[in-house]
Amino acid sequence: MLACAKLNLDLRVLHKRPDGYHELRTVFQTISLADHLTVEFTPGRRTLITAESSVDIPDNLVTRAAGLILDAAKVRGHAHFRLEKRIPMGSGLGGGSSDAAAVLLALPVLIGRNLPMETLQELAARLGSDVPFFLEGGTAVGLGRGEELYPLPPARLGPMLVVAPRLHVSTAEAYKALSRGLTFNGLSHTINSFRSFVWGLDGGLSKGGTCDGGANDFEAPVFKLHPRLKALKGKLLKVGAQPARLTGSGSALFGVFGRKADRDEALRSFQNEPAFAVSALSRQQYRSLWWRQLRAHISGRVWPPQSRYDR
Repeated sequence: MLACAKLNLDLRVLHKRPDGYHELRTVFQTISLADHLTVEFTPGRRTLITAESSVDIPDNLVTRAAGLILDAAKVRGHAHFRLEKRIPMGSGLGGGSSDAAAVLLALPVLIGRNLPMETLQELAARLGSDVPFFLEGGTAVGLGRGEELYPLPPARLGPMLVVAPRLHVSTAEAYKALSRGLTFNGLSHTINSFRSFVWGLDGGLSKGGTCDGGANDFEAPVFKLHPRLKALKGKLLKVGAQPARLTGSGSALFGVFGRKADRDEALRSFQNEPAFAVSALSRQQYRSLWWRQLRAHISGRVWPPQSRYDR
């Protein structure tokens, strides 16, 4: 199964909350870049969860998600996973979160237990702030820590290029450099700017079908910590991306192009960096992908996918 990556088309960091987290405003977008996850389940008298991966993952959300599902469904057996990573780790593309959400969507189908979306969302929030988004996909506004989601119409995005340099950006360092406390003097301007961007996605897009006018509040502090990322954004703009932006707290950047030929030409300029030609996936495309992947095991085209084995 494919577990798709995401972009933050826009990301604003507001004040620090009493619980220690930061209040966010973001626009999520699923894209075609994806990990490949194989899921196998054999009923048994005891629970055993095993996983193999093409890269070493210290805190594997796949096995944690599987444990939550089996506990919630009150099912025992051997769940085995094989994960082929294509989404670069620590890049702000949500690969680990997407892999976890893939387990939440697929494993109930295989074990024959149809869990309601409310339950899946609750489990997803326990795994990470980005995981709930991958239960829905498409284009969505994320509030709070990003887990409070509201659907948007499909963003009309042109062909995209994702550049993911082999560079680790510490999210904790990025927040520290951003220096957002319990109060934030620029709150009103930031919210108004974010609101304008979201409204602009609904028909007010710039020439070429791009999402210009947005921002990522992490860019300034992260570019100061890692000047190479600022240079890569400049290069994306130079080869025709409009806009070009950091996703999450980095290290990946994306550029939107008016034509596929322009994007493909730009891709050749990044031969020394991990770079991917991608396209946006609407919510309907995302759901259709999952229905196709699980078609041998599901009943109908309902969401979340419903197991034909449910008793």
